[in-house]
Amino acid sequence: MAENLIFNSLEKRIPEIRRDIQIIPVRDNGRKLLYFHDSMGYIPPHFALDVSVEPLLNMFSGVYSIEEVTKFLNHKIKPIELLGFTQLLDENLVINSRYFHQQSEKINDNFEKANTRKPVLSGPSYSNQPDYLNKFLHQISSADTYRKNGKKLPQALYAPHIDINIGYKQYSEAFFQIRNLKPKRVIILGTAHYTGYFGSFYDNTPFIGSDKVFELPGNQLNPDSEVLQQMMKGSQTNGFTLNDRAHRMEHSIEIHLLLVREIWKHDFKIVPILVGGFDELFYKSDGDLGTKIDRFAADLRKWIDDETFILVSGDLSHVGRKFGDADSANSMKSWVKKMDMKFLEYAAMGKTNDLLSILTETFDQTRICGFPPLYLFLKLLQPPDGRIINYHWWDESERESAVSFGSVIY
Repeated sequence: MAENLIFNSLEKRIPEIRRDIQIIPVRDNGRKLLYFHDSMGYIPPHFALDVSVEPLLNMFSGVYSIEEVTKFLNHKIKPIELLGFTQLLDENLVINSRYFHQQSEKINDNFEKANTRKPVLSGPSYSNQPDYLNKFLHQISSADTYRKNGKKLPQALYAPHIDINIGYKQYSEAFFQIRNLKPKRVIILGTAHYTGYFGSFYDNTPFIGSDKVFELPGNQLNPDSEVLQQMMKGSQTNGFTLNDRAHRMEHSIEIHLLLVREIWKHDFKIVPILVGGFDELFYKSDGDLGTKIDRFAADLRKWIDDETFILVSGDLSHVGRKFGDADSANSMKSWVKKMDMKFLEYAAMGKTNDLLSILTETFDQTRICGFPPLYLFLKLLQPPDGRIINYHWWDESERESAVSFGSVIY
């Protein structure tokens, strides 16, 4: 049974704390706590411990046993008490244990078997109350911020997936451009941020579809199952999969769905596809990944008609100390903005080779997360007729970091 996998040894090494979580100091009614932020959503919401346990947490490195830790602490804590604390962490999926692997796999399996995908940003990023949310979204979709429209009907939109409260103005400018369309099918290509958390699970399958109903507060959107199932017929060569656990916590598609559901009141179906990393292209553009991209684009292109709209979800650069840079984002701002603008210009002109070339020069040093879905889109729709709508630099000064984002209408 599952409970038998809970760590229960004084002699074996204590499993280390998971490296993919953040332990953040917070205050709650004057009390100092350590909040455990888990981007994968395995740890129960709001799990926190008193800040006094911080020195003890440093011992959870996967090196020491409970008996060894108690010796280091001069027996100030009894082995049975430390075991109880360890089991508390294990039960809440904080440590990288056998129990954690069993339970995380169960969570992902249950998600894949489900028919619906629940919203993950409802509450943390936007209101989970439909009335309040609709009022907020209506302000975005009706904002008179950008009225320069081309003569041709838009076919696609590249827009960010930054927190909706941060990119409020930019979202308004971008989605205002498509407010009068009435597509019957919406293909959504979004950045896959979490494929790396699944080890080798998504090796050789960079394109991850989902055949679920996507729920939103007070609303839902149905998948175009015909397209998704037909795409699976080429999965041996085009790198596509419907094993959709990567969609469970992904935000890149959810924000776009939230906005188009507000501006489009008619019925339409969605083809949600996450796009994994394209780093292999920096070393060999015509290798296995390059071949899969071309084949997948060719297969998906068959479903693009006058009643299909394409949304491409991606931000631009992620720079500064938060993202591992030695320098602050502010000191990098000038050359990063030049890189971003060149990226957007090549994107608008559909210059896929130039787009790949500027990222290859630095091996994507500025971490442009929108590159994979945008590159795939440009392979789909050649030659596109794009126009840059906006560009913005969000400065997270307290962490000496920044994220940039922009939009292109095609």
